[in-house]
Order: sequence, then structure tokens, then C-alpha cells
Amino acid sequence: MNYWLMKSEPDVFGIDHLKQAPKKTEHWDGVRNYQARNMMRDEMKKGDQVFFYHSNCDEPGIVGIMKVVKEGYPDHTAFDPEAKYHDPKSDPDNPRWFMVDVQYVRKLKRNIPLSELKQYNELEDMPLVRKGNRLSIMPVTKRQWDFILGLE
Repeated sequence: MNYWLMKSEPDVFGIDHLKQAPKKTEHWDGVRNYQARNMMRDEMKKGDQVFFYHSNCDEPGIVGIMKVVKEGYPDHTAFDPEAKYHDPKSDPDNPRWFMVDVQYVRKLKRNIPLSELKQYNELEDMPLVRKGNRLSIMPVTKRQWDFILGLE
């Protein structure tokens, strides 16, 4: 099993949106970074555990846990000219962008803010706490996962 962190803006799609979705499941669309796409397409597997991270808000941080319930498949929003994430260069016969389906597991007992995560030497090698990291999806080691859960 792999561990991940996926970022979303809570006013666009937050942990509560996922919790309220049918079967508490939703596709994770709109990723338009090749490195993040490759992780979703090639590395994320059914059953992988994921931290849900709220970004671009008053207090960015890890707010919950979800799991991958469907492995990478073409992001249909790229083909729709009316969609926010439309990409005219993406084509159903040769898709450029991919997504996975995730399912709500639970909220954390407390939100763990980025400002706190940056204080721990145990997390200094985590991409999230490095300066200039803008990826919306990133791997988390088992050691980092367990450490963060211990902060609850």
C-alpha cells in the first residue's frame, strides 16, 4: 500500500464535500501538472491511503483521510469545452490528463496546520514542508504517515 497527500481548496472541494458525495466517493479531477498526473496514472493503487489537505485558505493543513477506490483513468473534464479544466490538446483517443476516484474515510480529530508540520524534524524530508513545493499530489512515506497520525 502507498500513502499520499492530495490538496484541494476547501471552498472548491473540501473534505465535507467528499463526505456528502454519493457513497462518500468522488473523482479527483482537474490535475494539470504532469508529475502529479503521472503519480495518479501510474502509481496510485486501489486501497492506497490519502491525506486530504486544505490549501489556499486561512489555515492550510491536513484535515482528513480518504482512500483510492478506482485507479487512474482519463479525466473526462479535459474533453469538455464547457468544463473549467478543459484542455483542447487532450483527446479521448490520446488522453493527456488522468484522475482517480477517492472515498472519504474520516476527518482527523483536529486539523493539523502546515505551520505545525514545518516544525518537526521528522517531516523535514516531506515534499509538503519544502519551500516552493506547489504540487497538488505528493507521496507520503509510511514513517511520515504514522508520525502525522500521531499528532492527532
